[in-house]
Parts: sequence; structure tokens; C-alpha cells
Amino acid sequence: MRIKNLVAGVVCLLFLSFNGLFSQIEPAPPRAEGDGPFNKLIIRGVTLINGNGAPPTGPVDIVVEQNIIKGIFNVGYPGLPIREQDRPKAGPGDKELDAEGMYLLPGFVDMHGHIGGTGQGTPSEYVFKLWLAHGITTVRDPSAGNGLSWVLDHKVKSNENTITAPRINAYTAFGQGASEPISTPEMARQWVRDNAEKGADGIKFFGAAPDIMQAALEENKKIGLRSAMHHAQMDVVRWNVLNSARAGLTTMEHWYGLPEALFNDRVVQNYRLDYNYRNEQHRFGQAGELWKQAAKPYSDHWNKVMDELISLDFTIDPTFNIYEANRDLMRAYTAEWHQDYTLPSLWRFYRPSRRSHGSYWFSWGTEQEVAWKDNYKLWMTFINEYKNRGGRVTAGSDSGFIYQLYGFAFIRELELLREAGFHPLEVIMSATLNGAEALGMDDKIGTVEVGKYADFLIVEENPLQDLKVLYGTGALRLDDDNEVVKVGGVKWTIKDGIIYDAKKLLEDVRKIVEEKKKGKMEFKMTTK
Repeated sequence: MRIKNLVAGVVCLLFLSFNGLFSQIEPAPPRAEGDGPFNKLIIRGVTLINGNGAPPTGPVDIVVEQNIIKGIFNVGYPGLPIREQDRPKAGPGDKELDAEGMYLLPGFVDMHGHIGGTGQGTPSEYVFKLWLAHGITTVRDPSAGNGLSWVLDHKVKSNENTITAPRINAYTAFGQGASEPISTPEMARQWVRDNAEKGADGIKFFGAAPDIMQAALEENKKIGLRSAMHHAQMDVVRWNVLNSARAGLTTMEHWYGLPEALFNDRVVQNYRLDYNYRNEQHRFGQAGELWKQAAKPYSDHWNKVMDELISLDFTIDPTFNIYEANRDLMRAYTAEWHQDYTLPSLWRFYRPSRRSHGSYWFSWGTEQEVAWKDNYKLWMTFINEYKNRGGRVTAGSDSGFIYQLYGFAFIRELELLREAGFHPLEVIMSATLNGAEALGMDDKIGTVEVGKYADFLIVEENPLQDLKVLYGTGALRLDDDNEVVKVGGVKWTIKDGIIYDAKKLLEDVRKIVEEKKKGKMEFKMTTK
């Protein structure tokens, strides 16, 4: 029992040290952006990329009443003028949005969306607008780092559209709010029941003793809530991804716990002998050596683990982007959006530090980057084959750390899924329908279908041909005069039938950053 209490205390400290980065500075301001919802909104002439793996089709007109899709109408053929007699008719007072020649997708679902806080000096308005500006209309907040009551309050306000924000799913960190460390199975079950009564949508786990994990996951499954887990190294030897999936975990984040399930010639990863988990260069540097210790791709054990996870309807949310600085640090910190859209306080948080989480660049060089490039090849091979065999893969960003900025990082995640081998239509499916299914919301979001919520993004360029056109900073092109121009960026994000000018949202963010640089806005920060 003394050992179990010690483990529970360590896990609690890990959660508290991570969660201490947050604690929101201020509530989101009342909504001052967006038009609608309308009694009837007709979106005219788009090419629909639907999120279900189907090829694009268009032109179509989409009819929305308030926040619900009421009709999707084929209104012509590519290359021919649209005949007015083939279109749904607008009445007095109806809103018509001319999007002819543009592309419409279901709103994106970010499955790993921290809302920011005092540790990074990121107010919620800043975070929410960056998300919406990149077409993200739903987020899963893993660990409710700003406090469950704060997150649930903003979830309600978002659902009521009294704030400018994506819809929010609140997953409480296991043990959050407990009066003492959870050290028995019954304490775990009781905490899970209490968490559900408070209104949480699910639980985020980091790890615990096996009997506590078993009890918590069984109780959560019985209640009908969903779950996520970052299998932290502090207990992954006794409890890896297979243990979690068998007990009822519905999704895993990152990849911790997966290589450990794939070990076939060891039990513990080959740690350097001076390793200290609290030294984050040790932690992340050694993680770059982990996949090569696992079973070889397509070997019997590799196949067996994959097939069992798929049979359990288990979802993987890889968050490739959040570790990309590990394989190319310079690329991460010189990204073009930092200049205009990264707050100075967030930039300071990213910079090398022994205190800030994810700022472990004490001495990061070629050897670490090469190891991580090799790590990615093996990781991506597993994820792509998981998808090929019918496993569910979603898109999540984990922004606010390691030089990854809200919104922009989600689009980078889509590019990395493409690098892993996903067809662009499979990438969009991961970012929309798969996320909706993982959240249990596929009856409401994830595809453009009659009866679902009117959550869309509209872009002027075809994202299947170049995912970069989804970045707020756009993509480079040469025009007919041999001049460099930028194209793309989401034009409109529509959530619950409310039309947001995505570029205006980005301009609002740019002004927030500019004002902070001038010292006209003060964000209280903690360094603890």
C-alpha cells in the first residue's frame, strides 16, 4: 500500500506540474463577430469535400435553417453556367452566400486542444479565434487545464454562441479536484462517478497503478463516458496501450505506451543510466530512441498488437506535429506565422528552459534530430497501416507547446498525416468524421448531411491539391506577371450556421499580438 500511495502521489505531482501551466487568465469576451444564424442560409455553388472519403462533387447549393442542414442540392456541372431554375429558391430575408468555385468541408475537429492559460500568457479569445480562423469548429480539451467549471462554462457559452469559440468537449484529468491522491480502486470508481455528475464529457489519464486504472476505466465505460490517455513513462511498464484498450480506454494520444506494447525482447526501454524524467531533454531525447526498440513493422507481434487494437474499436490520435521540432528544430522556430501571430509571452515559454514544459532545448543537435527522423518513419508506418486495416485515426494538435501555434499546428498535423501515407481524402476524414466518431458526435458533426449541425469551412483553393492553402498565412504562388503572391487561407468558417470571416479573425489575433508587443496589454503570468 505504501508503494501504491507513492505511485499515486508521483502521478498526481506529474499532473499538477503539467496542469499548473494553465489556469485561465480571463473568460472569453461576449461574441462580437459573425453573422447569423439565419432563418434560412443558402450557400451557393460550392464544391463539396464531405469528410466521409467520398470524392469532391459540385457545384452544390446547401440550405441551412438556423443551425441545421436542411438540404444539399446538385445545381449543375463543372465548366457550365449554373441555371437559376435548378437552384433552391431564396425568399425575403433569406441569406445567400455566394461561394461559387470555392470548396466547402465539414468543420474540423481538433482532438487535442488545450485552451491556453497563465503559463503561456494566452487568453482564451486569442486561442479560440486562431482555431476558428483555421476552420476548427470542435475541440476536445484534454485535461481541462483551466479547471472543469471554467471549461464547462465556456462549453455552454459556445453552444449558445454567446462567445466566439468552437464547441468544446471537456475531458477532466484523472484525479483532478480530488482531496487526496487516488490510491484504491474504490476511490477511483467514486472519483469517476463524481466526475460524470459534474458534467465532464470524459477523462484524460496519464497513468496509475494497474488495479486503479482497471477500476477507473471500467467505471467510466459503465457510465458511458469516453476517455483519452497519455501513457506517461512513470507507469507504462505495468500498463501499456493494450492494457488500456482492453479495460475500456477509447482513445490514446501521442504514441507513448504503443511501442512498449510492441516490445518483444525487453520489458523496459533502454534508458540512459543517468536518466531523470524531470529533465525534459532526457525525457524527449530518449523518446526518440523508442520505436526502434519495438517489434519490426509487419512482424507477427507488430501485426498482433495492431489487429487487437482495431478489434477493440480503439482510436489513435497521433499528434505528429507536436514533436516535429524534435526532428527539425530550426524549421519549427522559424515558421512564418510566429512573427505576426505568436504572443511574446508564448514565445518566451517556447524558448529553452529547464522549467517550462516542452522547452527542452538544452543541447539539441543533429544526433537527436536524426534519431527522431528515424522514429517518425516507424511511427508513421504503424499509423498508416492502422488506418489501412480499418483502425480509426484522428487529427489533434496539442498546441501551445514546442513552437506549435493554435490553428496553424492543426493544419501542419494534416500535412504530416499526408506524409505518413494518407490520401488527402483520408486526411480530411481523420480531421472531420473520425474525430466526430471518436467523440460520439457523428450524428451531429463530421460530415455535411441533412439533419446535422451547420459546421463548415470554405476555402477558395482546392485543399486536396495542396493542404497548405488551409494555413492562415496561405501558400506561395507565382502569378502571370512572375510576381510572388499568397493564395488560400480559410475564407469563411461557419459554426452553428453563424458565418465568421476567417481572415478578420486572424486580423484580430494579429492586433492582440501587436498590442502586446507595444506593452499596451498585460497578461499575468506564472513561472511556477
